[in-house]
Order: sequence, then C-alpha cells, then structure tokens
Amino acid sequence: MTSQVLSPQVPQAVDAWVRLLRAHAALRRSFDAQLQADHTLTVSDYEALLSLSRAEGNRMRRVDLAERLQLTASGVTRLLYGLERQGLVQKATCSSDARVTYAELTEAGRSKLDQAACSHVGAIREVFEERYTEAELTRLTKLLARLPGAEIVEACGPALGS
Repeated sequence: MTSQVLSPQVPQAVDAWVRLLRAHAALRRSFDAQLQADHTLTVSDYEALLSLSRAEGNRMRRVDLAERLQLTASGVTRLLYGLERQGLVQKATCSSDARVTYAELTEAGRSKLDQAACSHVGAIREVFEERYTEAELTRLTKLLARLPGAEIVEACGPALGS
C-alpha cells in the first residue's frame, strides 16, 4: 500500500479524497470569512442556529445538537457560550428532568439567521452554480449522499433559501 500512496500515480480514490478535503477546507475558510465579515457568525454558528430553527420548539438537547454538528460535548459548549453571549441562543431546562439542558434559539437568533441566510446561500450558490450545470449538481449531490455521514437529517428550509 505504501508504494501506491507514494508513487506519482495516485489511486483515483485517494485523488478524489484529497480534492474533497482541500475543497472543503478552502470553501469553509471562504464561507467563514464571508459570514464573519457580514454577520459576525462562523459556519458552525450558522449551522447551530439553523439546526435550532428546525427543531421542535426551536430547542434541542445540547447533546443532540453536538451530535448533529459533529462536535464533542466541550466543543458544543464553547460554541453555545459564544452564541449565548451574543443573545442568539439561551439555555433552557427540562421541566421533567433537571439533568437535561437545552439550547434554545432566541428571537435575536432567528433574526440573525434570517439575515445571514440570504448572503450565505447566495455565496454557496455562486460557488457551485458557476462551476456546475444543474444536471451536474444533481449527480454530484447523489454521489456525495452515498458517503458515510452525508445524509441530511432535514430538507432545506427557508433559512437555506428554498
């Protein structure tokens, strides 16, 4: 296997993987910079607000939000701390189980998400639609959906511009 990886002739699967990683990193940096400049949010902040906006009662158990965002418990705590300081999210408790805490979207959080959604979705569309035809995007979506962890929990809603 070592000779395959180190040879100038890279296996196609490795080439695809490297391109996916590099594209993800570059796009994440670009979208983070755009969201920071325009809305003082990161992509992770945006994804957290979006997840909460789609949850029943605009709230989720913190552990479920961490799983949805693919963060550790401490990672989601740090993320939510920043959103709470901005007044976009608040802590909520469970009336039936004091051990359970929720992250709950505030009105300010909903407003910030609505403001950020238009420019963020526009930036995403610009990147993809200037490089791919509609048919290519449909095919790309189907191909990427077969990767582990690529399933979408909910369909795109208003915050994603549909």
